Amino acid sequence: MNISIISYNLIKNEKINEIRNAHERDITNFRYYLDNLNKRELILSISSNDSNIKLWNIKNWECLLNIKNINRYGYLYSACILNDNNKIYIITSNYYIFNPDPIKVFEINIGEIEIINDSYESTKFIRSYYDNKKDKNYIITGNKGYLKSYDFKSNKVYHKYYYGLGWNSGLINVFREDDDDIIKLLESDGKDSIRIWNFHSGELLNEINIKEIRNIYGFCFWDNKYLFLGCENNNIKLIDLRNGKIINNLNGHTDLVICIKKIKNPYYGECLITGDSSGIIKLWFFA
Repeated sequence: MNISIISYNLIKNEKINEIRNAHERDITNFRYYLDNLNKRELILSISSNDSNIKLWNIKNWECLLNIKNINRYGYLYSACILNDNNKIYIITSNYYIFNPDPIKVFEINIGEIEIINDSYESTKFIRSYYDNKKDKNYIITGNKGYLKSYDFKSNKVYHKYYYGLGWNSGLINVFREDDDDIIKLLESDGKDSIRIWNFHSGELLNEINIKEIRNIYGFCFWDNKYLFLGCENNNIKLIDLRNGKIINNLNGHTDLVICIKKIKNPYYGECLITGDSSGIIKLWFFA
């Protein structure tokens, strides 16, 4: 099986480019990164089953990096990009229960340089976070029953955030509300609960249970006070994080909403882009 990557103009609703045979197996994730130092936009494409990732320059879709066979076993479900001292790193996970590989660190001009200590465990989702006040990079992972954060510089565990369930967290984000200095870590195992933690202390600040939602496949912040959720019932729900209430529903998809992101469109301004498991992509803008 050969998988293509297709890019679209969302204003004209037309295909711009297609990269045939971009991957040999299904692509399970993308990551976007703005490389300010080299003034370029990058996309990291992640193929789970063949444990392969590629780094692309959006301008001409040149493949800058192709890393194969990252893990011995299991799925390469997630990876992230991190900039530290003007060096670009790719951090990879391994979603495998029985004998997982550790988290691996690749410097894009060198290749694999190290592993993360104490990370030989099944990790479904991984992301990086830069705290500009502390001038530190962190890596955050969703493991079975808890989250973990690592200090990237020291390569040591920073905190564990226990939620006590038997599922791996698949949705993680970090935010700071405009009127609050606390860095908040938001996560969900994808069922019907959302937990908000104090990132630096490890304290659980709030848990939101939404009975109207069966499964959560993606989420996206809006103004750090609201959360859009892509759900199993083919629609998108808008949650007020201050009280955990559903305040709006977006209907229009006819399959599972598995991807939901906030983007800035040159014509419409701040928009929501969503995709479902049938391959339909929709662009939402709000007057």
